[in-house]
Amino acid sequence: MSNTIIAPPALAANLPAPILSTINTPSFIVLAITALFLYLCATAVYNLYFSPIAAIPGPWYAAISDFWLTTHVARLQQCMTVQALFERYGPVVRVGPNKVAFCDLTTMRSVYCVHKFDKSPFYKALLTNNNDHAMTTLPHSEHVVRRKAYAPHYNLSHLMQFQPEVSDSVIKVVQILESQQGKASVSCSELFRHLMVDIISTTVFGSRPGALDNLAMGIQDILSQAVCDFPTRGIVRSFIPTWAWKLVCRIPNDAWRRICSSDKIMADFVRGRLDDTAAKLHATPDVGEKEERIPLIQRMLQHRVSGSQDGLSVQNIISECMGHLVAGVDTSSTTLSYFCWELTRRADVLKNLQAELDEHMPDRRVIPDFSVLCKLPYLNAFIKEGMRVYGPAPSLLERVVGSTTASKVDDSFDMMGYALPPGTVVATQAWSMHRDPEVFPSPETFLPDRWLPVEGVEGEEERIARMLQHLMPFGVGTRQCGGQNLAQITVRAAIAAIVSNFEISANRTETNERTMQIKDAFVIHPATKECRLVFTPRKC
Repeated sequence: MSNTIIAPPALAANLPAPILSTINTPSFIVLAITALFLYLCATAVYNLYFSPIAAIPGPWYAAISDFWLTTHVARLQQCMTVQALFERYGPVVRVGPNKVAFCDLTTMRSVYCVHKFDKSPFYKALLTNNNDHAMTTLPHSEHVVRRKAYAPHYNLSHLMQFQPEVSDSVIKVVQILESQQGKASVSCSELFRHLMVDIISTTVFGSRPGALDNLAMGIQDILSQAVCDFPTRGIVRSFIPTWAWKLVCRIPNDAWRRICSSDKIMADFVRGRLDDTAAKLHATPDVGEKEERIPLIQRMLQHRVSGSQDGLSVQNIISECMGHLVAGVDTSSTTLSYFCWELTRRADVLKNLQAELDEHMPDRRVIPDFSVLCKLPYLNAFIKEGMRVYGPAPSLLERVVGSTTASKVDDSFDMMGYALPPGTVVATQAWSMHRDPEVFPSPETFLPDRWLPVEGVEGEEERIARMLQHLMPFGVGTRQCGGQNLAQITVRAAIAAIVSNFEISANRTETNERTMQIKDAFVIHPATKECRLVFTPRKC
């Protein structure tokens, strides 16, 4: 018997000629297209009639495909679109084949505070340095570990130690505005972005990079521009497969390549600050032990994971610091821009703020301590109403339903009478919680006085408490924005200084209701991404 091993012939060589001819003819393409069409039809029918969440009200076209909602995301209209569905179908609505939106206080607490469901994959579009940070970490259990590294940094008592630097930066803004003498409009978006880069860099890295100084001298600040470009990069990145991203970044357009490189620019900046801090700690190992305030990057370098002596990796520290920089700058700068815009439309609100601040801020160059500002009734009312109407992140906060019972015999989640199986994506949004007419009468009207109790009227405490329960500009539950205390300090200081020193107006040919129309890119921005206002020094 021969020991020769005979290789199997090629598959194609063994196929009958009729089959080969069929594969090579257009009929095969027709067959493939037909099969795909039938598959899509079958999927649509299943989603519409047989899905476990088929009974939930909503438009049929949302039930059969994510395409409809995705088009509104691409048009920067998601939160407004979902709000329209609530108004038509009620407080729980199906917005996708496997996605349910709700607008209900009790359900909100259950999803975000009691069950603490994991985040959905949507957040992966917001990676920094191609790595996770607290915001993009999906499992709740893993987020708890990450949060321990930075949570102490944002304690109000610790942030109060940075007030002198916050005040110095805000006064720098006043000086820049004074230099214009009300003769020309100023880009609030650009001004406040540079302000926030300086403030957040001070708290995160321990030093101010001089963004406002560059702005005052007419020099482009590369870091501020990168922070501005990064959200656009995230939106586009979410629609493009990983394999195609590098090719897309090669498109020969300077503005586009600048957007694509925004992540690297920030990563390089943070890496430089990390190296400097590590060298400082190496030279003086006991540094920080007696310090009252510690920059976030130093705190993270010194952090040890619970139960071990392991520290955080360099990549994780860089990604985390980048995440805090982007989140803090983008949201607070937009919020301040909209606050100033609203004051151009409401002279009565501006006068009320000025009267209150003049009493507590006799020297307009000295910003009162946060402990003083947070006790001013009308300023507080203005901030709350501004956060209600112009909350920086008003869109869907997606979570994935997990098993709700230990036995998993019946592990569906009861949402307002509907049983949702594990894996269902659920979400509420601040835009809708802030516009419930039963809680906020005339919800589209900017009314700071709604937050002030009316003397002699019963039930005022309960009314205001109910509004506070629905107010969620920084999210809700254990995964709400960690930097909200810093935002409160900064926004109050900035508004106090600007309102005390300036009259604010707008040239309606360049800044009006059309240009300031809110667009939802997960965080809001004006339709033109610009807010130009005139700041005229007060005469008295």
